[in-house]
Amino acid sequence: MKLKVTVDQIPYEVDVEVQKDAAQLGAVVIGGGGVAPAAPVAGGAAAAGNAVPAPLAGTVLRHSVEVGASVKAGDVLLVLEAMKMETDVNSPRDGVVKAFLADPGTAVAVGQGLVEVE
Repeated sequence: MKLKVTVDQIPYEVDVEVQKDAAQLGAVVIGGGGVAPAAPVAGGAAAAGNAVPAPLAGTVLRHSVEVGASVKAGDVLLVLEAMKMETDVNSPRDGVVKAFLADPGTAVAVGQGLVEVE
């Protein structure tokens, strides 16, 4: 499939080939074989409904709140670790934490649901 991509305000037309194994990992192979992040494929573990999606692939390091806690937009829900760096995952809205969809130590893909906030 052909896509138009703009990098630093320079437009490029690229050929993208979705490969079965790469798509399951949340990646697509671009042109000469480089791998770039992609949206999860249909039928994957994509965030749905009230689930807060993973902003990047990594490992859940710790939960920062408990199930049943009231949270405000911007509150830290959990921490992901990727490439030895910690990334806070914040609540996108005010609500109540209903469930965690990934426990500490779990590897997650980009877009995978991490926690439900209603």
